[in-house]
Amino acid sequence: MDSPAPESPAAPLAGSHAVPGILLRLENVSKTFRMGEVEVKALKSATLDIYTGELLVLLGPSGSGKSTLLNILGGLDTPTSGHVWFRGDDLATLSPRELTRYRRDTIGFVFQFFNLVPTLTARENVMVSTEIARAPLDVDEALRLVELQERSGHFPSQMSGGEQQRVAIARAVAKNPELLLCDEPTGSLDVRTGKKVLALLADLRRKLNKTVIVITHNVAIAHMADRVVRISSGEIHDITVNEVPASAEEVDW
Repeated sequence: MDSPAPESPAAPLAGSHAVPGILLRLENVSKTFRMGEVEVKALKSATLDIYTGELLVLLGPSGSGKSTLLNILGGLDTPTSGHVWFRGDDLATLSPRELTRYRRDTIGFVFQFFNLVPTLTARENVMVSTEIARAPLDVDEALRLVELQERSGHFPSQMSGGEQQRVAIARAVAKNPELLLCDEPTGSLDVRTGKKVLALLADLRRKLNKTVIVITHNVAIAHMADRVVRISSGEIHDITVNEVPASAEEVDW
């Protein structure tokens, strides 16, 4: 008898709860961390729809639950209770292999600290992500999108902070993910360089039709978003819509 065919790593996640236009849906998501006998409720009954192709800002002070929510959306952590639907599949029910596939094929991460490999050139740093992706972009195309094609042979130590962050964005984009998760992407940059990075993220969202989520404590950045989700003490307090989002050049802090 023939043995069953192995699961294809390229098989898309899909399920009966899929809703057109909604990339991710959170339903009453809570996260509790336990440290000995102490419980910390980092997230409390969060309910949120995230739409395909939008720029969403999660706004709140340090310790508000923003990073916990981002980690759950990115499949780096699982909720204590509630559901996170991605195109109809509940991430909480996925196997470790399926979660790995979700992170690999669906998510591009951009962090405050660039996390580049210092012994690799810009091109090689980007290439690292394409080697594990299902349908990656061309490495040189990714560097062109962030306007660093002429710096592709340089090492991180030979580049400015803004250039290093653009390499990190190229690395995330080169995976060709559906969702870019950006954790304080301008936090270690000066205002002028930060604006360039924000303009780049907005431009990539338009050119590639990606969903971009930026978490920040910076109220000014929220004006660029299609929607702003304000989080405090682990709870979503309100969601507002910017009818006419500001450009990066109009943002000042």
